[in-house]
Amino acid sequence: MDKDRKLEEEILASFERGEWQPSPKSKSEITRFAAMAAASLTKDKRVNIRISSRDLDDIQAKAAEEAIPCQTLMASVLHKYVTGRLVELSPSLTLRPSGSRQKRRAT
Repeated sequence: MDKDRKLEEEILASFERGEWQPSPKSKSEITRFAAMAAASLTKDKRVNIRISSRDLDDIQAKAAEEAIPCQTLMASVLHKYVTGRLVELSPSLTLRPSGSRQKRRAT
């Protein structure tokens, strides 16, 4: 078991034993944190992009699988990319749809 996994399990066990208590926050701190969260989630700019119809079809299919709007999925992917949290799978782990996209490429 790796070091990080062991630490996570120790923290979880400690939490489950009730050893963790919330720290008291003043109303001003709560208000400040709420304002920071709202500001970070505000979508205040509009962007138009041109993408291939194949990519749009695949994005729409993925959004439907995730049960979220297409633009929400695209915004989420972009946000993860710019914050360094978008993780690319290694080629051996990359999942490819077996449906229409591969068929289109073959033609």
